[in-house]
Amino acid sequence: MRQSTTAQRIALLNKILDWIKTHMEDINRAIHADYKKPYPEISLTEVYPVTSEIKHTIKHLEGWMKPKKVHTPITMLGSDSYIHYEPKGTCLIISPWNYPFSLAIGPLVSALAAGCTAMIKPSEMTPHTSALIRRLVEETFDKSQVAVFEGDVEVAQKLLAKPFDHIFFTGSPAVGKIIMKAAAEHLSSVTLELGGKSPVIIDSKTDLKDAAEKIVMTKLLNCGQTCVAPDYVLVHSSIKDNFLNEMKENIRKMYDPKDKGVEKSKDYARIVNVKHLKRIKNLLADAEMKGAQIFQGGYVNEEDNFFEPTIITGLSEEMEIMQEEIFGPVLPVISFSDLEEAINYINLKPKPLALYVFSKDSDTIKRVFRETSSGAAVANDCALHFLQNELPFGGVNNSGIGKAHGHFGFLTFSNEKAVMKQRIGMTATKPIYPPYGIASKKIIDSLLKWF
Repeated sequence: MRQSTTAQRIALLNKILDWIKTHMEDINRAIHADYKKPYPEISLTEVYPVTSEIKHTIKHLEGWMKPKKVHTPITMLGSDSYIHYEPKGTCLIISPWNYPFSLAIGPLVSALAAGCTAMIKPSEMTPHTSALIRRLVEETFDKSQVAVFEGDVEVAQKLLAKPFDHIFFTGSPAVGKIIMKAAAEHLSSVTLELGGKSPVIIDSKTDLKDAAEKIVMTKLLNCGQTCVAPDYVLVHSSIKDNFLNEMKENIRKMYDPKDKGVEKSKDYARIVNVKHLKRIKNLLADAEMKGAQIFQGGYVNEEDNFFEPTIITGLSEEMEIMQEEIFGPVLPVISFSDLEEAINYINLKPKPLALYVFSKDSDTIKRVFRETSSGAAVANDCALHFLQNELPFGGVNNSGIGKAHGHFGFLTFSNEKAVMKQRIGMTATKPIYPPYGIASKKIIDSLLKWF
């Protein structure tokens, strides 16, 4: 696909779009079969991110592919310089289980837009969706363009032993380190979409009702199994009790409006499997044993992989739940007395994938953004930046390497090749060729002084 045209790449993207449109019911059934994800959530979080990215890419791809002319400095007079965007080559996409469709097909959109070929290794933890992805690919692409390899860790290891031109991985920081080591064997470039403990700051000048609605929605979306979900909340001590009550009320309004219990709700997903359920359950048990209190929830039904929306207080740093990413519907709430305290708390931890601040005060928001580092920062909402295709998506250090989505995804799978065209004959640099006489030395001295 190295020589593919804009039209050819767009045709491939349209094939994905057409397949999705005609197989929506199949997509719904597959993802719901893996962990009872509500159909509206599937449309919102699995399908829309892919279809919107395809449409955005189709609209802008011609402009992205054009060579970009760059400025010619006076020292390079007579030459022209460009950036050419060429495909990196054959890429490996290793996708996760928490958004098994969108986080496999989304990177594929960027790879195809850049003119690459791709191999996809979907998660074995969501077998119905993995089979659906294989079907999509087999019905849409030639094997020389895109291929899918289902299987467990052993399959991933065999793929990682191959010399790919680029590896795009979405998952945990621990596995990300393994991916990076494997890529180093072939000096393959990598994009690592990882995670971490994304914090929320709520200062005293906040609309608590608005904040609670948004936090409940994004924390409990996909049963908390979202890389950019709020992991813990730092709330000003003067409004902590009111915030907790607003959170409890919004959980009831969204998932238990008829007071029949959240477990009866058709709008609440399940934990992907019993292994992850027990992991979250153990985190909660450890926190309780070390002094944390459950303000809301705590009920677990292992037979159905159900974990009730849970809010805990009384946290301390020796608790495991404050050390590792929760990736589930448990929300620790910690109070602070001044903003510096909250900022320092965040800065003592690894840099998160996202950071959220709720405040009516613009100076507070600016200070939080200025004095913290994260893959993304959002004011007065959570996770919404993931759907903004004009923004780069990705982490920093422990939360990820590289960026995705839209133009940034196109660049991820492209080699930005430097191209220069020089004139024949006299050039701006020939006067400084050896042998170095008085004139050439003066020219070099002038370069150092003025340029």
